[in-house]
Amino acid sequence: MNISQPGPVTDRITLLGRKESCVYWVEDKGESVLLGGGMSYIIPDLLRQIEAYGLDERRIRHICILHSHFDHCGAVPFLKKRWPWAVVAASDRAKELLAKPQILDSIAQANRHMFERMGLGPAALELDMQFDGIRVEKILADGDVLPCGGLDLEVIETPGHSSCSISIYMAAQKALFASDAVGLRQSGSYQPTPNSNYDQYQQSLAKLAGYDLQVLLLEHYGAFMGEDAREFIPKAMEAADRTRRLLEETYRRTRDVEKCTQEITGIFMKRSADSFLSEEVRSMVAGQMVRYIAKAMEGKHR
Repeated sequence: MNISQPGPVTDRITLLGRKESCVYWVEDKGESVLLGGGMSYIIPDLLRQIEAYGLDERRIRHICILHSHFDHCGAVPFLKKRWPWAVVAASDRAKELLAKPQILDSIAQANRHMFERMGLGPAALELDMQFDGIRVEKILADGDVLPCGGLDLEVIETPGHSSCSISIYMAAQKALFASDAVGLRQSGSYQPTPNSNYDQYQQSLAKLAGYDLQVLLLEHYGAFMGEDAREFIPKAMEAADRTRRLLEETYRRTRDVEKCTQEITGIFMKRSADSFLSEEVRSMVAGQMVRYIAKAMEGKHR
C-alpha cells in the first residue's frame, strides 16, 4: 500500500505537503517533530493541512532536515520564523554545507524556479516564503536518539544519495523515515538515487535492510505500508545493482563521461517522464553518477 496524498499515515504520523514533496508530522504525548524540509512552494499547503488536521503548531520541538538538497530544506526558513522555538536539526555534514553561500544561493535559486513552475510567485511574496538561509542548531549523528513525547527517534547515518544524508527509525511503529536514501518508486518502478557516492549508497541500503519495517516514509511520492514497505529496500538494492551495471557498461563502451551522461540522461528521462525534476537537474544527477562510476572503473577512488 502506498499513501501518497496528505493525511494520517498512522496514529502518530501525518503526511503533509504534496505527493512529490512530502514532510512528516510525528506527534506523541503533547510533543511534535517535523521530519523533512520540503520545497518552499508547499508552504501554503502545509499551513492549510496543519489547520485541517487539527495539528497544534505550539507542540513542535524539532524541525529535522534529513539531507540538504534544495527539495528537502526549502520550507525550513519560513517554518523557523513561524516556530522560533523549534530547534533545526541535521547532520554535521549538512550543517557544514548549509553554511556555504554558494550552496545557499543554489538552493534559493532552485526553489525560486519551482515557484515559477508551479505559478506561485505572488503567493511567495505574500507569505514571505523565499529561501533566505538556514542555521542548523542541533547536530544529529549515527546512534543518537531524538525524543518526541514517549517515542524514540533513532538517527541512522545513510550517506550515498548525499554526503549528509541521515534516516530516522521509530521502533515503536517500525517506521523508517528514509528521505531519498533508498531511492524512489514511480509507477511501480524502483529508481536508485546514488547521486553522491554509489558505494556508500549501496552500503546504506544494506544497513537499512536490517531494520524491521512496517512503514517506510519517503520525501517523494509518499509512504509505503506493510508488505510494500518490507519489500522496498530489497528491490531498491536490486535496482541499484542493475543501474550500476548499466552505468559501467555504458561507460566501458563510450569511455567518455559526457557521452555516457547523455545516454544515461535519456534513459532516466524515459523511466520517469512525470518527474517533478527538470531535464537539466536530471542530467546533472546522471552526470554525478557517471563521474563516480568512471573514476571507480579507472581506479581513481581510494
